Amino acid sequence: MEYIEELMPREKLLKFGAESLSDVELVAIFLRTGIKGVPVMQLSAEVLDNFGSLRGLLAANLTEFCHIKGLGQTQFIQLQATKEMTKRYLNQKIKLSDVVSDPIMAILYFQSELESCEREVFMVIFLDNQHQVIKSEKMFYGTINQATVYPREVVKEALKCNAAAIILAHNHPSGNCTPSQSDYSLTDKIKLACDLVDIRLIDHIIVGKGDYFSFEEEKST
Repeated sequence: MEYIEELMPREKLLKFGAESLSDVELVAIFLRTGIKGVPVMQLSAEVLDNFGSLRGLLAANLTEFCHIKGLGQTQFIQLQATKEMTKRYLNQKIKLSDVVSDPIMAILYFQSELESCEREVFMVIFLDNQHQVIKSEKMFYGTINQATVYPREVVKEALKCNAAAIILAHNHPSGNCTPSQSDYSLTDKIKLACDLVDIRLIDHIIVGKGDYFSFEEEKST
């Protein structure tokens, strides 16, 4: 019976695609087998319950991860490798995407880069006239609740790489992606500086824990 339970998520994935699986089923495939007296689907559910969510599992450090019965260093290494492959996939994919027509691509990319950061990090994507990515760069680093950002440095870098447009992003390590008054002020300052040199500010995205805020989306609602 345990063997059938282990194969069910795999069969479901092959038939309907990975997006058809629940979090428990995805983790069960990752775990591959259960432990003595605990079938893999039950173990998967217990693991997710312990960490609170799939995001909590992915964010766990080695000590937290290995503290759970049924999880060990080898699985932790596999999970970190999987996370890094996802980040690199998004990094490569965004370079081939029109992030203006498909803004969710930029959001996913920023989330993969910033969501797990324990201090505030400010990033910029630089785009050409066809909205293709020239490069992305983490430009400023701060504390757990603030990073000092210099608009002139953002514009200077945009001019240096001949960018026609930029997308800004930073994280809120607290997890709450609600913008502060200083976030609004900074966005206005960078937009004003960009307007002076005919560079378009497309959006400013704040990354929280499992959520995001888009200044552009707020304007259109």
